[in-house]
Amino acid sequence: MKNLKLEVENIKCEGCEHSITKGLLSLDGVLEVVKIDRDNQTIEINMADECQTDAVSEKLKSMGYPAKGDGDWITSAKSYVSCAIGRIAD
Repeated sequence: MKNLKLEVENIKCEGCEHSITKGLLSLDGVLEVVKIDRDNQTIEINMADECQTDAVSEKLKSMGYPAKGDGDWITSAKSYVSCAIGRIAD
């Protein structure tokens, strides 16, 4: 098992956190979402050794939570959609 901490953009609320958790746990090899820190815009996960970090980053970006500095208006818009979905699912 390995621990991964990522700096991302656009985490705004509990809806975002819920969507991120659900999305990451859907990936093969992601074992646990340890912590999502809105203030520092970080996500910490535990993953199986064979899990690819690139797959985690791509999943987050597709949901609107790109790596810090990689965001644009499209990923920002996607994050609002993910946020709304997360709020509805709560």
